[in-house]
Amino acid sequence: MSKRRKLVVGNWKMHGSHPANAELLAGIIGARPFGADVAVCVPFPYLSETAVSLAGSDIRWGAQDCSAHKQGAYTGEVSATMLKEFGCRYAIVGHSERRAMHGESDALVADKAQAALAQGVTPIVCVGETLAQREAGETAAVVKRQLSAVIHALAHCAGEMVVAYEPVWAIGTGLSATPQQAQEVHQLLRAQLQAATPRAEAMTLLYGGSVKPDNAAALFAMADIDGALVGGAALKAADFVAICRAAG
Repeated sequence: MSKRRKLVVGNWKMHGSHPANAELLAGIIGARPFGADVAVCVPFPYLSETAVSLAGSDIRWGAQDCSAHKQGAYTGEVSATMLKEFGCRYAIVGHSERRAMHGESDALVADKAQAALAQGVTPIVCVGETLAQREAGETAAVVKRQLSAVIHALAHCAGEMVVAYEPVWAIGTGLSATPQQAQEVHQLLRAQLQAATPRAEAMTLLYGGSVKPDNAAALFAMADIDGALVGGAALKAADFVAICRAAG
């Protein structure tokens, strides 16, 4: 069994309101302690209230994206320097929704990861294949290409990122990779990281894609799955807490 401490990260996506956030965060705080590290990545406008709500607790917070630029004429962008001011521990980069809907390339995702890490914000780098790519037998090639760009950009700091494998076909669909399918890809990613950094064995690799209370424990039992990037279930305190408990 892995000695790596598990990490469960809630990705709220574009959900939230003042009352809903307060209720959700109170439910998470009230369920402590957890045997795993826990974080929530929230929409930019809610970073301040999340920081206030979680201050003094061991629950971390982060953002769902990060600009590749430090500052400048980039209307609508949010820099890693700004995220750091809000006490962000994490920034999700390269989520499949950003890649698909906003045309983010592997190179841009790598630049965002580099920008975050330069400010001490840990990038959660997402990789994953579509259903068509899986059916064509391209899963390994796709995820290795996506991760390779980030490894190259981060160079000797590659060991400091968190990697999240999120099969695109399992996000928000109710479908989930079997624990064995997920483990196969995680093992592949860990091997790729081992060739790039001496820290590979200690790195945190998350699974994302319809993680729920009823499948979390089986996923977490896999040798190279160190936690989860949770979407829909992260919006319900009871479900998110159950997943956190399954992790430790």
